Amino acid sequence: MSNFRFKALEIAQSRQALAVAPPAEKVSEFYGSYTFNNEVMRSLLSPEAYLKITQAIETGGKIDRDIADEVANAMKSWALAKGATHYTHWFQPLTGDTAEKHDAFFDVTIEGKAIEKFKGSALVQQEPDASSFPNGGLRNTFEARGYTGWDPSSPAFLMDNGAGGKTLCIPSVFISYTGEALDYKTPLLKALSAVDKAATAVCQYFDRNVTKVTPTLGPEQEYFVVDKALFYARPDLVMAGRTVFGHSPARGQQLEDHYFGTIPPRVNAFMVDFEFEAMKLGMPVRTRHNEVAPGQFEVAPTFEEVNLAIDHNALLMDLMEKVAEKHNFKILFHEKPFAGINGSGKHNNWSLGTNTGVNLLAPSSKPKESLRFLTFLVNVVKAVHDHADLLRASIASAGNEYRLGANEAPPAIVSIFLGESLTKALEDLETKSEVIVNKGDNVYYKLGINRIPSLLRDNTDRNRTSPFAFTGNKFEFRAVGGGANSASTMTVLNAIVADQLNKFKQDLDARLANGEKKELAIVDILKAYYADSKRILFEGNGYSDEWVEEAAQRGLSNIKSSPEALGVYLKPESLDLFERTGVLSHTEVESRYEIELEKYVKKVQIESRVIGDLALNHIISTALKYLNKLAETAKSLVDLGMNSEAEPIKAMIAEISARVSNIKKGVEDMTETRKRANALPTAAEMAKVYATEVKDYFDVIRYEVDKLELIIDDEDWPLVKYRELLFVK
Repeated sequence: MSNFRFKALEIAQSRQALAVAPPAEKVSEFYGSYTFNNEVMRSLLSPEAYLKITQAIETGGKIDRDIADEVANAMKSWALAKGATHYTHWFQPLTGDTAEKHDAFFDVTIEGKAIEKFKGSALVQQEPDASSFPNGGLRNTFEARGYTGWDPSSPAFLMDNGAGGKTLCIPSVFISYTGEALDYKTPLLKALSAVDKAATAVCQYFDRNVTKVTPTLGPEQEYFVVDKALFYARPDLVMAGRTVFGHSPARGQQLEDHYFGTIPPRVNAFMVDFEFEAMKLGMPVRTRHNEVAPGQFEVAPTFEEVNLAIDHNALLMDLMEKVAEKHNFKILFHEKPFAGINGSGKHNNWSLGTNTGVNLLAPSSKPKESLRFLTFLVNVVKAVHDHADLLRASIASAGNEYRLGANEAPPAIVSIFLGESLTKALEDLETKSEVIVNKGDNVYYKLGINRIPSLLRDNTDRNRTSPFAFTGNKFEFRAVGGGANSASTMTVLNAIVADQLNKFKQDLDARLANGEKKELAIVDILKAYYADSKRILFEGNGYSDEWVEEAAQRGLSNIKSSPEALGVYLKPESLDLFERTGVLSHTEVESRYEIELEKYVKKVQIESRVIGDLALNHIISTALKYLNKLAETAKSLVDLGMNSEAEPIKAMIAEISARVSNIKKGVEDMTETRKRANALPTAAEMAKVYATEVKDYFDVIRYEVDKLELIIDDEDWPLVKYRELLFVK
């Protein structure tokens, strides 16, 4: 057993869980200790500066340069006292990863004296070399200048470099020299501002005390854990983030015994470690558990303001990967790293809250509050109905293509689940003009077991097959991919809701101007909105074939390929929506479309090349060596006159030979198709061929390789098998 696979297995099986020393303090005492948060600002800034910066954060106003100088000085003092040596503008370019360029705090005077230096100008703005970041044709490749700008609404934080020093990270936007957004954060902030303004205006019809509406988000993060040695023994995991080959093991997830099961000791140690570090960074991670697939887990945070929640999710993914290295693990965020078992999503739990402490998506039994709740509920439903294809485009990626519509994820059809009671309430609204919404009486289960306390039943069940499900006081958008930046989806969702609320206000104001009573006018408008959009509501099994047929009859879209979905961005109605809400200009939308297509092509291209490399250099070579062994065995049997005994071996030789020929032909045809795609003049044409032709070879080649895995001697097989990768100990 001398091949690399068995060496990796030997290393993985010898590992023990690392001891993780908990901090001496309670969580409440060290939580946020690595963040330049509100409490730190209050203690280090002058009362005037503190008031100005908090007002600017609250209202989105401009921060004067003199205040920036004071904040920069306070940040520097705080960071240096914590052991920081460098600072960076931490931003989220359209690569899908976070980015940072570290600058030292110190400078050298003319006299050669070293001093610590960090001015307000460096806090507010940096100029990274932006030439290699995706821009979608906004700039020539030889034009390098771009700017990062401080986002004060997201607290600066300290990142441990792992080498004795720390870096002050300043969450920032990223724009081109000509002012266009080159990141995820800039349009998100604009979308959040748009929905704040629109929702506040609608709230004014119900409560004049509401002056701000804040969208909130709780992204549940699913991920796989594999041993580092096994990871590096799988070139496809290293190169593509997923396994392109691998026969399903006899036991996968069919018993569903992994879900909520006992967390393996090594994984638990890793979880405890990254949770402590996350708490220091002010990330409110609260939940950890095993997911359905073996080797799959989930971490979930408390709800936060959307911009901060997305920053924290991006930071958490980075932190998890760093901490995993200490524990000799690799984290897989890919949407479908293993065939035949569940992939990973990032369930986005979204709601709207007012500055008066009201959740606008929380049902109520009081008439005025019920009407307000229904107003926001119906407008969200109509927004999703009218822009379902755009919401679908926001989750399109090469990785998510493998997951959407599979047995664990919502289909590519966008539908909404409201639950029996809310659906009944909307039907009554439409047919009877009645506004009756129950917050939910205290309904208890009677178990007939006296020692068990009474269990409270929610007023609606959950539907895990729905991509956009109402879950009591929020919507859960389950279709976002595990490796995605949620900003794309949250930008679209908040923009379409803002636009719909603006339309509602226009419709209502027109009726009020005609002298109609406000409550009656609102009910009439909501009735019409519900009638227009109720076809998107679905309570059943979203995984079923019957739903696909029914959705088609309803006229709902089922956009399966990412290039087709991304094309929705360029539709006139999409361009107008983004421009109308001030979220993205036509040029910025077009550039993002080009960037996403290019990313799609490159990722599928990498997978194709990995398939070719593994098939030719690992699988076929192994198969030929095994064929030689079989041929020698068969010849020996024939020489001994044992012809009948040699027949099964000859049959194996024939099968392996045929499969090797099929693999070789498949790789050659795939390569030629890829070359033809690469010669096409536009990204759209290339992406279409990659999606509809190049990818067609993936399953064909995989089928032959996976069959060989069952035939070739286990000790000769070069790739770590699923049964060895998935069951982490």
